[in-house]
Amino acid sequence: MPSGSSSLVRAAAIQMNSCADVQQNLKTVDDLLTDAASRGVAIAFLPENLAFMGVRDEDKLAHVEDPGNGPIQEFLADAARRHNLSVVAGSLPLRSSEDGKCYGASVVYDSEGKASAIYRKIHLFDVDLPERDERYRESGTMDVGSDLVVVSSSVGQLGLSICYDLRFPELYRRLVDQGATVFSIPAAFTATTGKAHWHSLLRARAIENLAYVVAAGQHGTHPGGRTTFGHSMIIDPWGQVIAELAAGDGIADADIDTTMPGRLRAEFPVLEHRRIGSLRNERGQDRIE
Repeated sequence: MPSGSSSLVRAAAIQMNSCADVQQNLKTVDDLLTDAASRGVAIAFLPENLAFMGVRDEDKLAHVEDPGNGPIQEFLADAARRHNLSVVAGSLPLRSSEDGKCYGASVVYDSEGKASAIYRKIHLFDVDLPERDERYRESGTMDVGSDLVVVSSSVGQLGLSICYDLRFPELYRRLVDQGATVFSIPAAFTATTGKAHWHSLLRARAIENLAYVVAAGQHGTHPGGRTTFGHSMIIDPWGQVIAELAAGDGIADADIDTTMPGRLRAEFPVLEHRRIGSLRNERGQDRIE
């Protein structure tokens, strides 16, 4: 792997087992942020559904907040200030204009507690796993986001995504086109799909885009019997797992070299060699540029 000068920023992927008690979950978040701050972490990434996982999908609708207003967001902003670190809130329920639905939204807070970006989950997990008698229908209670979000952060240009988005590589190509050098991929990945695909998909997104991946996950069994995979991790742009927490509440932390994506992209210019673009020929088909 090419070498060079570095500018290191400590990042942490925080792993937890959210339940149906919001206050208990936020207490866990605060304890883990305290630990992260003690390790010199500058930016902490929280998992999907950090504040609430209920028995039924519709239970989360009781905790929907308007953007910038509500106890969950107030807690996160305050925690970022108290711990003097940036916080990427993996997902929380924000209000949709459609009755009976919310957005799964990832909110980024700077170290002063200011919300600098909101990403609303684009790909919803509507999947049947017959071998495990599992059925998921996020679209029943969630609205679909439509906007790509890249935001400046201490670790570089941060491209936001959530869980099931991971399976759609075209999303991450678009984020790279908007300047992303680091991907946030918070998740509540099922144990079944996690064992099969979690590591492979995360490493693929890092390798094919020469970008860091920070994946903060839920772990263990939650109300209603859903079991999530854990294995929160940080992966470098060469595809190496540089931090991982397999199970339990805790932190996977590592230094992110903010110069590494740029160096690799210059020395190994695979992104410049792409020939399949968004232009279409006269028959409406994608064509090679």
